[in-house]
Amino acid sequence: MATRSKRGALKRLALNRVYRCLEPGPVILVSTFRDGKANVMTASSHVVLLPDPPRVGLGLGPWNHSYEALLSSGECVIAVPGADLAEKVMDIGNCSGADVDKFQRFRLTALPAGLVAPPLIGQCLYNLECRVCDDRLVEEHFFFLFDVVRAWVNPARKERRTLHHNGDGTFTLSGRTINLKERMVRWPEFTFE
Repeated sequence: MATRSKRGALKRLALNRVYRCLEPGPVILVSTFRDGKANVMTASSHVVLLPDPPRVGLGLGPWNHSYEALLSSGECVIAVPGADLAEKVMDIGNCSGADVDKFQRFRLTALPAGLVAPPLIGQCLYNLECRVCDDRLVEEHFFFLFDVVRAWVNPARKERRTLHHNGDGTFTLSGRTINLKERMVRWPEFTFE
């Protein structure tokens, strides 16, 4: 009883649920290329590390078919799908590229990238061409660090909301934007349109 009163209404959370508290960014699709074949996987374990030049971290391990392609090529495309692709995103994440051509099965449009071999995904809002810049955390933590070497936006996309995985098969959609740019006095360079 004393423990509860010291912490008020707080209740312990199981450690295997912590990632659900910190899930910050949108669900992404990761496109890779190996042995003449493109693959795509769903991921949500990523983080933006530096804005300029852009650097992204991604957790990806040997349980994913894309892991070996990423290890061997050092390249991928990180694509951000809109909310209208939610079912495809979920289904892509629930099958393996070892068994199926996901671009064909899910009718994804593979477009040529400018600087990397993996294809861009035509249906996505954004496509970021990435190269591994640091692999020191891969062996122990399955964490890749990428430099974004070229980025693409699809301004024709009507659905602009992104998906945010809650860690349990449910998603939150990005919604209404609150504009507080006038208060961003310390970092005005990040308030561009």
